[in-house]
Amino acid sequence: MLLGNKVAVIYGGGVISEAVATAFAREGARVFLAGRNQARLAAVAGAVEAAGGRAGTAVLDALDEPAVREHADAVAASAGAIDISMNLISLGDVQGIPLVDMTLADFERPVLTALRSTFFTSRAAARHMMRQGSGVVLIFGGYGDPTRGHHIGGLQVAFQALEAYRRNLAAELGPHGIRVVTLQTGGIVDSLPADFDGRDAIAGQIAGATMLGRAATLADVGNVACFAASDWARTLTATAINMTCGSRPD
Repeated sequence: MLLGNKVAVIYGGGVISEAVATAFAREGARVFLAGRNQARLAAVAGAVEAAGGRAGTAVLDALDEPAVREHADAVAASAGAIDISMNLISLGDVQGIPLVDMTLADFERPVLTALRSTFFTSRAAARHMMRQGSGVVLIFGGYGDPTRGHHIGGLQVAFQALEAYRRNLAAELGPHGIRVVTLQTGGIVDSLPADFDGRDAIAGQIAGATMLGRAATLADVGNVACFAASDWARTLTATAINMTCGSRPD
């Protein structure tokens, strides 16, 4: 198993968190889930256990710095380490409104949420990883190209800000044996609700922009996250894994 005896902390209880958490469990990691919605956390924990893994849950807001720090300390104390940290909380982005018509609050919310929560969660984990001399911080984002999307508010600005943070964080943590890697997708169709009216249109747009004629799936995200967090990817840091199916050719 790629992640045997690894300890992973995942923030957020959405479908992407579930895909990553169950993949981690399948590959042998012990998973600790943290988020604001206990019902969703319990559902993800159930999926992890169904996959043969172990999952702990904690209700907290990833924007609450003391709560994030205390939770990381508790995980490290009980499990003996934190090997993987990944922030997958919802960013609260508003889409479908031109930037010139958008309020400042709606524009800046995903930017501030992404940066603050990733700063708090990665810092809390990194302090333990530095003592271990090893660890992986995974960042989730989009392809970061503002010319490929319209009326998506501050979302791509948030993704690009995360990329700048990832580069700086990797440079500082590299000497301590800690890797920082982004998983970039061009959109995950099966993360959208099945009853969402615009799902088919969005699916067509995403697939049409790729070289492979399809988009990454939730299962793909989980599999790539396992690889990125494993020793098989030990040479990868300060970089993004392009899993856009060719919508970003680099």
